[in-house]
Amino acid sequence: MAAEIDRTRARNDATAPLPPGPVLRIGKGTTEVVVAPEAGGRIAQIVHAGVAQLIGPEDGWPATIGWGCYPMLPWVGRIRRGRFRFDGRAYALPTNFGGHAIHGVGFALPWRVEVQTHDSMALSLALPADAEWPFGGTAAQRIEVVPGRVRLTLSLTAGAHAMPAEIGWHPWFRKPERVDFAPTHVYPRDDDGIATRPLAPALPGPWDDCFPGGDDIVLYRGEQRLRLRSDCDHRVVYDAAPHATCVEPQSGPPDAFNLAPRRLAPGERLTRWFELVWA
Repeated sequence: MAAEIDRTRARNDATAPLPPGPVLRIGKGTTEVVVAPEAGGRIAQIVHAGVAQLIGPEDGWPATIGWGCYPMLPWVGRIRRGRFRFDGRAYALPTNFGGHAIHGVGFALPWRVEVQTHDSMALSLALPADAEWPFGGTAAQRIEVVPGRVRLTLSLTAGAHAMPAEIGWHPWFRKPERVDFAPTHVYPRDDDGIATRPLAPALPGPWDDCFPGGDDIVLYRGEQRLRLRSDCDHRVVYDAAPHATCVEPQSGPPDAFNLAPRRLAPGERLTRWFELVWA
């Protein structure tokens, strides 16, 4: 019962703490991944060559949206005031961050472990069909580890009804010494902090912004160089925090349900991958 109360609080207030619950470990060589299935199916920590990469539960169980690396679905970033239209009908989702609906519903729900080996894991989630998310559907993710590389695959499948959809990942990396990223264009943010169109020339950071394109981004920490690769065609970069930098591959921009809606027909699937590769 207490765990269910924690998850309800986390969904209703994304700044609430969400303890990781039991964790599972997979790895190979000098690369280990710690997974917290009950805490939104998130990666609680990645350790490579003895160096912890993420803001994790050992950092004090920060806000539900503020630690680990979690899947964002069935939307990414904020939906303005939680409101959008789909197939001619108006919808209003519960708001949980600054008056907006943020990062989907999966980050605070318990995921089911389908398969676990020493170096891989598959998880699944049945999405709600209620006021939190009226469309249902299912999600799946796979985490694979080889020495010096972690590959994440995420998919979202519509159920009996069509639905809007975007997916992505939200990793909270411990602050790197340098970030190789030189965007040319950005989705401007309005007074509500929501991405808008048309695109504008990108300015120097620090950023809390969405950028179109799929170029690799490289983080430098000590002697380690971490290359972030994905087939997603959007990146959100948040590096204004003094303790962390977020590089978020996304299949679409924040507020996509209003800005650039994607429609999944019944049974249709959206799949993307994300790789972390150490040089």
